[in-house]
Amino acid sequence: MRHCSVQVRGLLKRDELDRYNALMEVGSFLESQTRHDLAYTVQKEVDILILPAIERLKEKGRERDRQTEAYLEAKRLMEEDDDED
Repeated sequence: MRHCSVQVRGLLKRDELDRYNALMEVGSFLESQTRHDLAYTVQKEVDILILPAIERLKEKGRERDRQTEAYLEAKRLMEEDDDED
């Protein structure tokens, strides 16, 4: 079973995290029983479960980019005002 990244796991809501942990435990058990066919199905469920957290992570990145852009624009405007004086 493939775990998701720590960043994504950190953005899972409590119920999502509980379900994620349960699915990972079931998948690990199935792999230990060499039931890789069923573990594959569980992995697909995990992949679907983490999609909202991945989107939240992407949005955090986009928000950080917007803040950086606003900061750089404000800095540029301040430099232009200083040059005009």
